[in-house]
Amino acid sequence: MKLICAKDYKGMCRQAANILSAQLIIKPDSVLGLATGSTPVGIYAQLIDWYNKGDLSFAEASSVNLDEYQGLAPDHPQSYRYFMQHHLFDHVDMRPEATHVPNGLADDSDAECKRYNQVIRSMNGVDLQLLGVGHNGHIAFNEPGEAFELETHLVPLAPTTVEANKRFFDSVDDVPTHAYSMGVKSIMSAKKILLMVSGKDKAAVLAKAFSGPVTPEIPASVLQLHPNVVIVGDHDALHLLMEQGGVE
Repeated sequence: MKLICAKDYKGMCRQAANILSAQLIIKPDSVLGLATGSTPVGIYAQLIDWYNKGDLSFAEASSVNLDEYQGLAPDHPQSYRYFMQHHLFDHVDMRPEATHVPNGLADDSDAECKRYNQVIRSMNGVDLQLLGVGHNGHIAFNEPGEAFELETHLVPLAPTTVEANKRFFDSVDDVPTHAYSMGVKSIMSAKKILLMVSGKDKAAVLAKAFSGPVTPEIPASVLQLHPNVVIVGDHDALHLLMEQGGVE
């Protein structure tokens, strides 16, 4: 496990973008596992900038996203498909048919989970998985207490997750209560994991995840068992972990 501490959010995003762009340069046809939320906005902006300068191409790459809200159409402003189009896909040369996000409007949730698992398998797995971590330690929408052996599944969102996401909606009543999510088993199957974390409000849970025991009560703690994890964060998020010596 490797730890990279940046001065601030902008520096963190540039460091993370360096890692992702290096993956594309070394293997142009990489399968990228992508994430949404406020944390990765900066890395996508940096990648678009390098693409516009001719330093980077996504033409041979493919992507699979971690999650999607159940009940939101792809063109809904708060859907994760919309997020990815707005923050990355519409601005680079990645082929539309090579970008994959769970279908939030699927009639049969079990069938959709099986379909998405097959999509991942058909691509021979993820080369680099981008992750963030929630305040309760969740990764993707894998909430505390869920089994580590799950693949893609439909998740009832914890109250803390609904509360954290309400800022994106008109009211808390508009926040979806369920989401499709890659499971921990799917995430841990990635060849490399890039975890981005920013802000002092993430410091405590990050320290618990990487200095404490591996437990489903803190889903991110399972990343201790992955052979190739890079944590990129700002000092506010990483200072407790570094003080505790949780990562070499």
